[in-house]
Amino acid sequence: MSIRLLVVDALNLIRRVYAATPERDDANLSQAALEATVQSLRRAIRETGPTHGISVFDGQEPTWRHRLYADYKAGRKPMPPALNRDLERYRESFLKVGLRSIGKSDLEADDVIATLATKVAARGGSAVILSTDTVFCQLLSDKIDVRDHFNKRYLDRAYVRQKWAVEPERLVDLWALAGSQTTHIPGVPMVGPKTAARLLGGHGTLEAVLEAAEGLGGKLGESLRLNTDRARMSRELACLRRDLSLGWNLKSFRLP
Repeated sequence: MSIRLLVVDALNLIRRVYAATPERDDANLSQAALEATVQSLRRAIRETGPTHGISVFDGQEPTWRHRLYADYKAGRKPMPPALNRDLERYRESFLKVGLRSIGKSDLEADDVIATLATKVAARGGSAVILSTDTVFCQLLSDKIDVRDHFNKRYLDRAYVRQKWAVEPERLVDLWALAGSQTTHIPGVPMVGPKTAARLLGGHGTLEAVLEAAEGLGGKLGESLRLNTDRARMSRELACLRRDLSLGWNLKSFRLP
């Protein structure tokens, strides 16, 4: 039987459910949010039909991205302290549903998720990434899907084309040029998503755009020429790692 792996972006799911849970006193809010998250997880398993499942948590910061760019994810709203204290309870509850929780020290969950999905796809299986984080759209293929659990839809190629006017394979180049407010990736000054999509539509890749900048006039051409290193750094920040050595046996994550 072919492997179908459900990879849960744990904090994305937990924090979205927690934020949507009606406010009560801390104890009741924590319990209600936990129960709602487990219900969401059960529904996700029913809807995606996986053979294996993994819940991935972030490691400890700073990560390699923070070392590359100190302002990476600067200003992101911190996790509520009560929720942070409850994370072990979430891991225990996920395990009762059949999903082991994993994480790697000093690594973002995003890179671990990307590596797991890519390696399963390379071996002929398929993967569904459960997350509303559009960073995973760069991984889309006939073997890798991204599931927006809350809107009950897949973030597919049509979604990427409509939102950014590029193919998934060009998203990292688009973010290298336009930056990302979500993760505080800087991009190139004066280049927004529409301009980035237009440049990539005309030249194909980030490197081709930077090469063509020598012949571009005006402030746009000047900004591209002055910020080639910044654009390449932004691309590195935006690009998910897919080649990590994780050391886990997929058999351990088979669902009951």
